[in-house]
Amino acid sequence: MDNDFYFRYPSFQDVHTMIFIGFGFLMTFLQRYGFSSIGFNFLLSAFSLQWSTLVQGFLHSFHGGKIHIGVESMINADFCTGAVLISFGAVLGKTSPVQLLLMSLLEVTLFGVNEFILLSLLGVKDAGGSMTIHTFGAYFGLVLSRVLYRSQLEKSKQREGSVYHSDLFAMIGTIFLWIFWPSFNSAPTNTGDGQHRTALNTYYSLGASTLSTFALSALLSKEGKLDMVHIQNAVLAGGVVVGTSGEMMITPFGALAAGFLAGTISTLGYKFLMPILESKFKIQDTCGVHNLHGMPGVLGALVGALVAGLATHDAYGDGLKNVFPLIAEGHRSATSQAVYQLFGLFVTLVFASFGGGIGGLLLRLPCLGSPPDSQCYEDQIYWEVPLEHEDEVQRHLRIEDPETQA
Repeated sequence: MDNDFYFRYPSFQDVHTMIFIGFGFLMTFLQRYGFSSIGFNFLLSAFSLQWSTLVQGFLHSFHGGKIHIGVESMINADFCTGAVLISFGAVLGKTSPVQLLLMSLLEVTLFGVNEFILLSLLGVKDAGGSMTIHTFGAYFGLVLSRVLYRSQLEKSKQREGSVYHSDLFAMIGTIFLWIFWPSFNSAPTNTGDGQHRTALNTYYSLGASTLSTFALSALLSKEGKLDMVHIQNAVLAGGVVVGTSGEMMITPFGALAAGFLAGTISTLGYKFLMPILESKFKIQDTCGVHNLHGMPGVLGALVGALVAGLATHDAYGDGLKNVFPLIAEGHRSATSQAVYQLFGLFVTLVFASFGGGIGGLLLRLPCLGSPPDSQCYEDQIYWEVPLEHEDEVQRHLRIEDPETQA
């Protein structure tokens, strides 16, 4: 037990840093919502990791009338928290702290059930969480955002953008996430070979997604300039896309190809798909989680199914029992494992959509104190802000809303 702790605790530290600093700073791009972005990220994380310890404990490590905890349960709780923070990004700036805590209460519960079905009942492999974390968190948040649609949100549109320094702060989150993502994907892996392989595949995939994002961002601009929104987000798609297949024999070339494709899809999503989702489907996705987590997560699940279908004893050797124990023991063929992987994706989408819909209906209750349309993306509603910031806010409010001037 002591050896396991010292072996896995560094990975936990990296994942913990991603949750509290990476996700927190990534969402500070809104010009007047920095306190709320990083503060509510802190609040949700602290709540979610405690609640998920109980939920996952009852499902996975409840023995003799007690929940057994350790460094693995700490890592799994942080993973669950990551899904909650992804959903938080979809409704960032449009929800109250009470609404967010209720969202977390429901989502953590459904996350635990979905994860139990996939990993324990279906025997799906998803070490880095392309399905259980990214796809689930993204589509839970997107459906939630659709149910909470605000037809008058244009009253707060001027505050939805960024300023120079807020984008710089958001890039801090991007860099932290980018650096530690190999630890994130490899943290649940129990064997040295699997952990090593996962870290390497994630490392190369992130590099490829970064290059494709920079190149495509410049190509899509009429003047050949880079878009900071793309750089803050799409460069991370490489980490998402190898979440399922990272510990498999995807090969470095496969990791590079998957990362390049993920960065491309994510960048195109921010450029073309995100406006369509809002105008046609009424999904107001503040952080663009569909582009960073949703589409790359689905792509990662498909890549995992493909690689699982190609698994052989010759390719994995003795390591096959660690990656695909059911195949190694003769209970499944590689093809049937691939089918189970695809079914796991379907189950995840169903649970996420159902949970987001139920969550949206609950969050619409008037007693939860949702911010008014004209006060979204504004720190001053929930925080004591410095005087100079408060003066600036009041000046902007007078400009945006002539009624306050009257």
